[in-house]
Amino acid sequence: MNAPVALDTPAVACTDSRFTVPGIRCAGCIAKIERGLGEVPGVIAARVNFSAKRVAVQHLPELTDEALLSALEQLGFEAQRAAENPLAGDDAETRRLLRALAVAGFGMMNIMLLSVSVWSGADGVTRELFHWLSGAIALPVVAYSGRPFFASAWTALSHKRTNMDVPISIGVILASALSVYETVTGGPHAYFDGAVMLLFFLLAGRALDAVMRDRARSGIGALLGRMGRGATVVEADGATRWLAADRLEPGMTILVAAGEALAADGEVIAGETLFDLSMLTGESAPQRACIGDMVHAGTLNLGSPIRVRITAAAGATTLDEIARLMDEAGQSRSRYVRIADRASRLYAPAVHTLAALSFAGWMIAGAGVHQSLLIAVAVLIITCPCALGLAVPAAQVVAAGSLMKRGVLVEDGSALERLAEVDHALFDKTGTLTRGEPRPASLDGLDPGDLAAALALAQASRHPLSRGLAAALRARGVVAADVSGIAELPGEGVTGWLGSEALGLVRSLVASEDLALDFTRGSRRVHLSFADPLRLDVEQTFAALGALGIPSAIASGDSAAAVAPLAR
Repeated sequence: MNAPVALDTPAVACTDSRFTVPGIRCAGCIAKIERGLGEVPGVIAARVNFSAKRVAVQHLPELTDEALLSALEQLGFEAQRAAENPLAGDDAETRRLLRALAVAGFGMMNIMLLSVSVWSGADGVTRELFHWLSGAIALPVVAYSGRPFFASAWTALSHKRTNMDVPISIGVILASALSVYETVTGGPHAYFDGAVMLLFFLLAGRALDAVMRDRARSGIGALLGRMGRGATVVEADGATRWLAADRLEPGMTILVAAGEALAADGEVIAGETLFDLSMLTGESAPQRACIGDMVHAGTLNLGSPIRVRITAAAGATTLDEIARLMDEAGQSRSRYVRIADRASRLYAPAVHTLAALSFAGWMIAGAGVHQSLLIAVAVLIITCPCALGLAVPAAQVVAAGSLMKRGVLVEDGSALERLAEVDHALFDKTGTLTRGEPRPASLDGLDPGDLAAALALAQASRHPLSRGLAAALRARGVVAADVSGIAELPGEGVTGWLGSEALGLVRSLVASEDLALDFTRGSRRVHLSFADPLRLDVEQTFAALGALGIPSAIASGDSAAAVAPLAR
């Protein structure tokens, strides 16, 4: 990231803008954009996200997006404003690369079949025929499959700059041109197979990179999928209408029914309920929400209907911000990324210089234009710095995406590097060391009839403890009883009738227990304690940390009584 611009005041309001820049191909592009935008008056910082082909710019409010788009165009990059959703847009680029890869693969296989005969000793007319056939296949393949490289190289050169696609394009074009020359003059060698094979492997790497980036962002899709698709808006006259999430606006009042996921952030203005916040906090125990409390998109209303006044919607919610952090985490400017960037900036011009010197040197040595040109082309091809500039960012993107799918949000890619320097491990409890899925510790106090009645009540509720009890009873083969009049009281529990007997699965009277319910049948009450089981790999994790000499501790918001057994 560029150094901040000196300002007259210690704190100045700034604006964040994001742009999609499809022409970002290499570390040289990243460096040019960040340096170029950093020189624009009013820009505080600019950062390129290679994985998403995006540029995030922090700037003074008076600097418009149009001015930034113009600055990017002057740098040689077409750009447009990025959608708020990190997943917006299609996978057209990936499809184009895969089509080009398929064409290159088809051409490579056929040309290699012809080349086997040539390299096996075919001579005379047979060799010339195979060269002509190879050229007839190779030239259309190079023209079609080479377009991603040729277009990028032409754009760079037309704006008086270079990128990694320039040496690739020069090498492929020269190799194809030399092969045509050899074929026309009846020379012994043609390099159509080498040119097409080079394109195939380069396209394979680029296509894999595109697929990898799409897959890494799938974790964001899973996260945003937790958000409600829309909400019931209450008008000033009391009328209601359903609006999609992207049409909700701050200030609107929405009605959130029991079992509904919120589609926006807001403040509770009527009603009282319980919310499942496990997606945001990892806590399995539902949290009470009363008038004046803030609630967030993606959380689930477990109790009764409430009314919420929207404070943030349509890309500005807490969940959207988490998604953006995830989208940018894989491309943070870590130490190794900065080293690779600096090396790539020097490496690309050095490659061209070295190729030119190789040509000149062999010409002076008397090798001739043909042989000297072949050597220069080889230098261009084998010294391409693509891997140098992209390996570290690619590794960060894959790691961040994989961790996201496992419930770990990487906010800064450099955190992956700092893990090597960890000297103490501090763990949360619920959802980290435990599975976040409470199960009853014992069902010994319930007879078969009680178990069937308890299942009927538990499966009618979305409360985490009720779901845990229902799962445990089903695992034992219990069949739900025919319970009538089932009703759920927010914050209290579920009630019903089995014949003339009143049933209840209600909040425990033992206030000291965080995870407990009471089952009532008539005048009888049975206390049910719950435990949050450990993840299967917890013991191995602590053993591995101990072997590394890293001490561990638990930091939890739960009561000491709930944490102590796990700590022991």
